[in-house]
Amino acid sequence: MGILCDDVVQIRPPEAAGEPTVIAINCPDKIGLGCDLCRVILSFGLNIVRGDASTDGKWCYVVFWVVGRGGKLTRWGLLKKRLLGVCPSVLQQYQYWPQEMMVMDQKPHVFLLKFCCFDRNGLLHDITKVLCELELTILKVKVSTTPDGRVMDLFFITDTRELLHTRKRKEEACDKLKSILGDSMTSCELEPMSGEITACLQASPFLPPEISEAMFNLELPQVETDGSHYKSYVPTVTVDNSLSPGHSLIQILCQDHKGLLYDIMRTLKDYNIQLSYGRFYTTQKGGCEIDLFVVQMDGKKILDNSKKKALCDRLRMEMYKPLRVTVVNRGPDTELFVANPVELSGKGRPLVFHDITLALKMLHARIFLAEIGRHVVTDREWEVYRILLCDDESSAVYNKIVEGVTKMLMGWE
Repeated sequence: MGILCDDVVQIRPPEAAGEPTVIAINCPDKIGLGCDLCRVILSFGLNIVRGDASTDGKWCYVVFWVVGRGGKLTRWGLLKKRLLGVCPSVLQQYQYWPQEMMVMDQKPHVFLLKFCCFDRNGLLHDITKVLCELELTILKVKVSTTPDGRVMDLFFITDTRELLHTRKRKEEACDKLKSILGDSMTSCELEPMSGEITACLQASPFLPPEISEAMFNLELPQVETDGSHYKSYVPTVTVDNSLSPGHSLIQILCQDHKGLLYDIMRTLKDYNIQLSYGRFYTTQKGGCEIDLFVVQMDGKKILDNSKKKALCDRLRMEMYKPLRVTVVNRGPDTELFVANPVELSGKGRPLVFHDITLALKMLHARIFLAEIGRHVVTDREWEVYRILLCDDESSAVYNKIVEGVTKMLMGWE
C-alpha cells in the first residue's frame, strides 16, 4: 500500500527553546529534489542550520534542522503541504490529497493585479508582504508614483494554490490588501493576463553597460576581504575521487548566508548532478562545512577535469556572490540594481523583492519606480530588480543602501 502522506513529510517541533525544528522527508528520489525542497523551505523564511541526506537513486531520506528568522511565525501545516507538493509520485499515489495540491506541477496561470493608493514610507514592502502571505508569487512588477503622491502598482502574479480564477480567492486578495492599506487604497483589480498587456509592460531588454560590468564580473578575489559590519571570504570547493569507489566527494567550506543550501542544490540541479549522500552543518562562528557524495546522470564519477573545474568555479561563485547588488547615480536620483540567477527550470529565487523592499523601508528610502525583468548575461538568465529611489533628505547614501540591502538578502541583518 505504500507509505501514508503523514509519513512522507514529518515535522518535529523543538524540544526546548532555542533549538531547531526537525523536518524529515522520506520519498522517491529525483534529480533536483534537494533544490526543490530547499527552495520551499527558503520561501517560508526558514534557515537550514544542519542537513543530512541519503539515497539509493530510487528512494531518499532527507532531514533538515531549521530555525526561523526575526521572530516570524511559521505556518507549519502549509509548509508540509508545499514540501509534499515537490516530492515525486506522492500525489499520484494518493488521489485523496486536496485538489489544490494536484495542480502544482502544471504551468501556473498568470494574473495582473492592478491597484491605486496614496504613497507612504514602506508601502511597497507592506504590499509585497501581503502577497507573500497569500502565496502569490510576483513574476514582474511595474510601480510608478505620480507628482500628487498617488501610486499605480501593476503586479504580474501566479497563485501557488491556482485559485485566482475564483471570485472567492480574488476577494480574499483584495480584502487583505484593503486591511493593510485602509482608505488610502482607491481601487483594486485582478484579471487574467493578456498578451497585449504583457507587450506593453515588458521590462527594458537592455542594461546600462556600467551595470553589466559591475554586477556580472565573475572573477573571484584571491584574498579575504572585510566589510564594515560583516566579513565575506572566498569559499573553497574541492572534488575528490579517491575516497569512494563509485562517487565523487564535493567538499565545501564557506560562510553561511540565507539560502546557502538552496544555492548549492540549485547549482547541482542545473549541472544534472545526482546527490547520493550529503551532510551540511553550520558552525557557531558563521561558517559552513558541506560534504556531498555525488554522481553524474550516467551514474559515474566526475572525472573530466574541465567539468570538475567548471562545477567548482560555479559553486564558489554561488557561495561568494549568490546575489549582486549595486547602485548608480541617475541625475538627482539613485537607482538600485539587484540580480540573482534563475534556475534552468525557469524559477527565480524566493523572497528577493520582499527582502529588498524591507531593507529600503528600514533605511527610510522612498521608492519612485520599481521594475522586475529577466535578462540573459554571459549565457545565463538573471532576474534583475531595478528600483529608482527618490533623492530627498531621508534617502540613504550609496554605500549604506548597498550594505543594508545586501545584509538583508544574505541574512546578516
